[in-house]
Amino acid sequence: MEQSYITALDEHFCARYSDYVRISALEGYKMPDMITIASDGNIVRKESLRMRLCYQENCAELLAKFKKGLADTDFTFSFLFPSFADRVRDKFRKYTFAKYLPVVLSHGDETAESAGKKLAIEPKFWQKIVRGSLYPEKNTVLALALVCRLSPADANNLLGVCGYTLAEDNVRDVVVGYLLERGIFNERMRDDCLAEYKITNLPIARDAQNA
Repeated sequence: MEQSYITALDEHFCARYSDYVRISALEGYKMPDMITIASDGNIVRKESLRMRLCYQENCAELLAKFKKGLADTDFTFSFLFPSFADRVRDKFRKYTFAKYLPVVLSHGDETAESAGKKLAIEPKFWQKIVRGSLYPEKNTVLALALVCRLSPADANNLLGVCGYTLAEDNVRDVVVGYLLERGIFNERMRDDCLAEYKITNLPIARDAQNA
């Protein structure tokens, strides 16, 4: 039973990951027949999800090859500078990250201050993000969702107000989505899952558990 959450992550990943160009380039991958003839004689194209790893007979072997070639290329700074037009629009928007953040954090008895201590972001920049004078990068929102144990709904809403979504063709997003869906927030288990897929660029403070 030890590390069964990694096995579950692998199954989740193979069923969800949809960068078909990257998947189909793996040695040993067999392209499925995507065209079939319907009973009425018409040609029908099957759904592209048939190309996912979970449909391959040698799924485990292909996944091992995929993992071997992984590297985290999702590096970003922790924030973005909003334009003047963005700042003007934010005054009239019902929801922005800064306006919605307190609502989301209150669901887990967190505050902006306690959340900031769990993130590897300089306090001066975090305070500007909280006030809305800087926008958070996607990595920052994902890290926040994990360290503050957000529900999938709250995480997706917070991503949404920033203009982000969890993309199924992105390794990082699929893994973080798994952690949120399964409620895996234990630091060791979380870090094991991130390390398994070489996700190293989320700004999570290493002492977040004790913050």
